[in-house]
Amino acid sequence: MQGLRQHIKAGQMYRRSDLEYYSSAIDRHLSMLTKEGSLIKLSQGLYYAPKSSKFGVIPPDDHVLVASFLKDNDFLIVKPNIYNSLGLGLTQLYNTTWVYNHKRKGEIKLNGKTFEFKIKTSFPGELTKEFLLVDLLNNLDELAEDQTQVLKRLPDHLQSFNTDELMKATQQYGTGKTKQLLKKILRLKYA
Repeated sequence: MQGLRQHIKAGQMYRRSDLEYYSSAIDRHLSMLTKEGSLIKLSQGLYYAPKSSKFGVIPPDDHVLVASFLKDNDFLIVKPNIYNSLGLGLTQLYNTTWVYNHKRKGEIKLNGKTFEFKIKTSFPGELTKEFLLVDLLNNLDELAEDQTQVLKRLPDHLQSFNTDELMKATQQYGTGKTKQLLKKILRLKYA
């Protein structure tokens, strides 16, 4: 077990398969390390070596957690609360995190947090204001906002977006309904 312990660094994520090369009895050793607090089991086959601060254990970063779970970095994390920053009068707070990816679908608990994995054909590498607006409109039916009020405020707030980037984001990531809606609003605004 000493050989296994040498390969565990505080603040790092590990999959069972990453550690099995350093132990002849991996399941027993992982169980022992978990009981003593050297590892925290986050999900089936996924562990975190806790890093401490003066305030207690520092939880793993969501991006690192999801990357370890998916064994991949090709995903985008979207927390619906960020829509409130678009200036459209949204005020609801959500206790969920969406993970756009190409592999997994469904709700999964990791480290006590619920992540809703959604399979998407494409998504940007990082969040932009224009993508967020398109994504908001794509998901408007799922949100606890007054849809008519959001759509009513939208035309007056379009000047705060880069129109060219908004049109690109709409073409790349918008649903048919979102494309139609933004096309209609932009035509009226710039007619």
